[in-house]
Amino acid sequence: MQILRVVIWVLLLVGLLLFSIFNWTDVTVRIWQGIVVDTKIPAIVIVSFAIGFVPMWLYHRASKWGMQRKIHNLENAARTQATTPVAPREDTTDETVHTDHVSHADTGGHARPTSPETIGPDATREGDTPLRGDHRS
Repeated sequence: MQILRVVIWVLLLVGLLLFSIFNWTDVTVRIWQGIVVDTKIPAIVIVSFAIGFVPMWLYHRASKWGMQRKIHNLENAARTQATTPVAPREDTTDETVHTDHVSHADTGGHARPTSPETIGPDATREGDTPLRGDHRS
């Protein structure tokens, strides 16, 4: 990829050199009413190119630098998180968690957790869709 960039820059410079050789003539440029500049055509071309290219190049380099910093920070955070040991969790409550499920046949093939009070073929929780066979409204 780097060789391609070098080839393109060399071709641009050769093109600019050939353009400059064949167009080396004086030109009068009026900037404002009282400001007049006598210059060569290649100088106008080079200055015009620089005015268009340099700000976009600087913007590109600044955004690339910012993205590189973000990537570096994210990689460091991921590396730190991956190497930080996790302490075992200690449960201090005596409450038990109910993991009872309604069978797949009662829910149309989809199991869902329920509390002990709602287990049964016609039981639903508030906001749930009724189970198959539940004809209550």
